[in-house]
Amino acid sequence: MGRRVVVIQGHPDPAGGHFCHALAKAYADGAAATGHEVRRIDVATLDFPLLRRKREFDDGEPPAAIVDAQQGIHWAEHLLIVYPLWLGTMPALLKAFLEQTMRPGFAHEIGERGWKRLLSGRSARVVVTMGMPALVYRVYFGAHGLKALERSILGFCGIRPIRHNLVGNVEAYDHAARERWLQKMDALGRAGA
Repeated sequence: MGRRVVVIQGHPDPAGGHFCHALAKAYADGAAATGHEVRRIDVATLDFPLLRRKREFDDGEPPAAIVDAQQGIHWAEHLLIVYPLWLGTMPALLKAFLEQTMRPGFAHEIGERGWKRLLSGRSARVVVTMGMPALVYRVYFGAHGLKALERSILGFCGIRPIRHNLVGNVEAYDHAARERWLQKMDALGRAGA
């Protein structure tokens, strides 16, 4: 029996054509080929404003594009989030999308007894492409941007387990290296993992 999977493409270029796009497509195609239901969210094509005040985050009405994304995330059993590493973390547009999407009342509730994780029961895989070697990002820089996403956003909302793939030295890849990553993503998609 297949899983319900949402693929969140976090590259901010709406023109597409980047390796992030190819990785997300390989995963989605693999998942669909083996009976998983797949929905896609391309953050770069969505129309939404930046949140500028706490009250907007807490009580504001999310725009239609965000409501649609929330419905997809609520429907999903598993999320794939793909993005390029920019200045040690996710691009600003993806962060803005997550701020709009993971609002109180949808992703979590804060009450007298602390917070309630409203997205429990879902798992996630995060795929990050980068120009530097993945080991350098992980060891020297501590993968702080990835940890913030996993702990402070996804984990805070109850999503677990969270697995990740760091795709380092991406600009130096030849066709064979890119093809190996695409095959790996296809296999992960087929497994719904």
